[in-house]
Amino acid sequence: MLLDDHRPIRDWPRPPAALPCARLDEPPDGARVTVAGLVLVRQRPGTAKGVVFVTLEDETGIVNVVVWAKVFETFRRAVMAGRLLRVTGRLQREAGVVHVVAERIEDLSPLLDDLLRPDFRPEICRAGDQP
Repeated sequence: MLLDDHRPIRDWPRPPAALPCARLDEPPDGARVTVAGLVLVRQRPGTAKGVVFVTLEDETGIVNVVVWAKVFETFRRAVMAGRLLRVTGRLQREAGVVHVVAERIEDLSPLLDDLLRPDFRPEICRAGDQP
């Protein structure tokens, strides 16, 4: 699979079963999608009535995640402590901005720890990565 500028989208380090951010323009508004990425920003403005905004980044771009107060309470630990999250929710497009309204949040941070293992080999390597 290639991005618009003909760069390949690699399967690593994106967690399994997640749509790359670069492809969020494909599903229709309101579609249920799963995205994953590194947590860049967590915001909980005092004026937002308990809503938390999370920005995730994968190798293709960023995605904004809206976490309503009830969902936040259910997945509090993942939202507050996760470094790598997988979020399933409804796609929302408004005024050219894409959001995922979270329904389920998973902390996949332990996958990052695998990168530190000396014997770690990603499943897919580029030719330059070969010994």
